[in-house]
Amino acid sequence: MNHTDLHAKAPSLAAGMAAADHSPDVQLTQTRHRAALVASWQIAPGSTVLELGCGQGDMTAVLAEAVGPEGRVVAVDVAEPSYGAPVTLGESAARLTAGPLGPRIDFRFGTDVLDPSVDFPDGTFDHVVLAHCSWYFASIGQLRDTLARVRSWARRLWFTEWDLTPASDDQLAHLLAVLIQGQIEAAGSPGQGNVRTPFSREALLRLLPEAGWTADGSGSVDTEELQDGDWEVAACLDLAGAEERLAVLSEPVRQLVLSQADVLRAVAKPRGNRALGAYTVTAH
Repeated sequence: MNHTDLHAKAPSLAAGMAAADHSPDVQLTQTRHRAALVASWQIAPGSTVLELGCGQGDMTAVLAEAVGPEGRVVAVDVAEPSYGAPVTLGESAARLTAGPLGPRIDFRFGTDVLDPSVDFPDGTFDHVVLAHCSWYFASIGQLRDTLARVRSWARRLWFTEWDLTPASDDQLAHLLAVLIQGQIEAAGSPGQGNVRTPFSREALLRLLPEAGWTADGSGSVDTEELQDGDWEVAACLDLAGAEERLAVLSEPVRQLVLSQADVLRAVAKPRGNRALGAYTVTAH
């Protein structure tokens, strides 16, 4: 399916998401971003896809459209169906499953592919996809082990994540918010946020051979319309004010986090903080 076809279908795909009931414009923007990604990948109708970190199914819906009625998407997430707000993962999945794309999707929440009980025969999938979910892993080691675990299950890997290297000054607030959250996690105060282990594109490229993958392509992705910069700034400032999360940090780290939060407040806008760019990496 080409870019034009998927882009044209983005409004109907977005309308089918449960989150569209709360923020239709936001959902449409997020869906268009994922439609552009999938349209640039070589996912043919009839393909089988394993999606890791599916969340509420923003990418799942686009993948299901791309594979067509003869294709299949197995959408996996370690979180339970009750996770998420204002719409839970389970509520969003239920909406998608009840719609026209439902027969093509198999949601599996509360599922860790590192659990030995989770297994698929070699070559079950044409593609494995990780889209804006890898910073949610508890560590780089866990990501490496996950990529190694799925290596025999799928022929190709399609990976996209935020790019830590800012392209302009107005992305610095998003960058700082991400780094502060990652620092709090790394210093021993784990939470449930979207940012737990931020890492660079270069770190991923170093990691792939260790997991048995050979990178064969990489590119940049436009994120200008996305709202994630504002979301992460707000999440970071909320976190910096959460005494229970900071109390477990050593005093030097706590003071460093608080000072960085001061800087973030000084450089961030109330609204309209430009999101970092994103990148894609493909591998076989």
